[in-house]
Amino acid sequence: MNSFGHWLASPWRRSVLAVLAGALPVLAFPAPSLWWFAYVALVPWIALIRSAPTAKRAAYDGWAGGFGFMVGMHHWLLPSLSVFIFVIGALLGALWAPWGALVRHFLSGTAGTAGSPSRGRIAAALAVLPSGWLGIELVRSWQGLGGPWGVLGASQWEVAPALRLASVGGMWLISFLIVAVNVAFAVLVTVRESRVPAVAGLVATAAVTSAAWMWSPRPDTGGSTRIAVVQPGVIEGPDRRFAREEQLTRDLAGQDVDLIVWGESSVGFDLGDRPDLAQRIAALSEETGADILVNVDARRSDKPGIYKSSVLVGPGGLTGGRYDKMRLVPFGEYIPARSLLGWVTSVGKAAAENRRHGSEQVVMDVGHGLKVGPMVCFESAFPDMSRHLAEDGAQVLIAQSSTSSFQNSWAPEQHASLAALRAAESGRPMVHSTLTGVSAVYDASGQRVGQWVGTDASTSRVYDVPLATGTTPYVRFGDWPLHAALLILAAWCAVQVGRRFRRSAPEPLVPPARTAHGSPARPGR
Repeated sequence: MNSFGHWLASPWRRSVLAVLAGALPVLAFPAPSLWWFAYVALVPWIALIRSAPTAKRAAYDGWAGGFGFMVGMHHWLLPSLSVFIFVIGALLGALWAPWGALVRHFLSGTAGTAGSPSRGRIAAALAVLPSGWLGIELVRSWQGLGGPWGVLGASQWEVAPALRLASVGGMWLISFLIVAVNVAFAVLVTVRESRVPAVAGLVATAAVTSAAWMWSPRPDTGGSTRIAVVQPGVIEGPDRRFAREEQLTRDLAGQDVDLIVWGESSVGFDLGDRPDLAQRIAALSEETGADILVNVDARRSDKPGIYKSSVLVGPGGLTGGRYDKMRLVPFGEYIPARSLLGWVTSVGKAAAENRRHGSEQVVMDVGHGLKVGPMVCFESAFPDMSRHLAEDGAQVLIAQSSTSSFQNSWAPEQHASLAALRAAESGRPMVHSTLTGVSAVYDASGQRVGQWVGTDASTSRVYDVPLATGTTPYVRFGDWPLHAALLILAAWCAVQVGRRFRRSAPEPLVPPARTAHGSPARPGR
């Protein structure tokens, strides 16, 4: 064993190294946005797991790396969650423990030795390990566990070929191919005797990407709409914020806009309780010639509880268009099992009272022949929501957001980047309008329209948004890469069970051969 091997013999040192290796993929996301790094970022982690002396140690390396990835990806939540970010990181990081054991099983020698795995095992690893990673992303994408923030495929939000892949299989297909490429590179680095299947895996990935680029259907563009976003910036107090939004909206008069979008929590009072505010917004709609989509964060006057709602206001007042946010942020907008965990509010910034969630998505007719599908805050991280809105006839997707609590972090850019994936997946343009930045607009291919509105701006901006028709393969077939990954894992498990059953089966009893005289044959005689 060399000196580095002796150094790794310490479980604590090995765990620290695994945490650091697991955190490396975070650099592929905004704000660093080193998108190319995603294709090699897992190699150190995979190489470390492969060197584990036992399957148990490999599982620990997977767990530690998962902890590093989750804490690194969500480090900007530290002011809100306090020490609980580390607890959550440890709990979700455990999802990578089985993946660590899988890595060692496929990439170490026979029966876990330090030798070289067979070519067949390497070929299987190129399918099973990415499938295992997708299984992890599927589980942690559940809204109650924080949703699909930091899915590996989302790091490719500004790469045109990857966005084309998203239109075929969503960000899940991108994740699968990224992990497959990392596994192939890890094999090239650590298992040089098995280069052939690794190179074949890289060639297959390039072929899939090229095929998607050449043959996947492109959105049929035709016509455009003018949509304005109003971003007041960091302003304390709902009355002062409303006054600034009112001023910025009035500046849009005469600019021939079709829709004006305010950010999340742009109105801090229920418009049924404050008809004066509803009248002021209606007057702005009359003055600008466009409906205004505001977002109300308040206790409703017509039913119990506090809701976050997208509310459409026209020249005549409330139009009746309303969408209540369905997927709430755990430990932010609500506390699960508040009777047991309510004390969390004393150490974090969770809401003092749980928000209520809506029951269905809504497509709104905003006039000018335009239909939009609103989402609120981190709902833009969920590809199924934008897919369903596109199926229901939305021509433009809209996300109203506010990341003012994380203003000087990577969160605003990470959030704005998600809209590019949702646009490419659904084949519909998307508007990401925020209170304090980053606001952004993307066309139906996921390409940026105009410039971002940064976190230092207090302004309104008009975008000419190209419209598109048609149905992407992802909208038509849904999350098929996830289903394929689960089938691959199920098939592998079935093979393993079958092999174990055959090994445990007793040897058949064969009667001894008999001689011509009728007595049993005796070996050696």
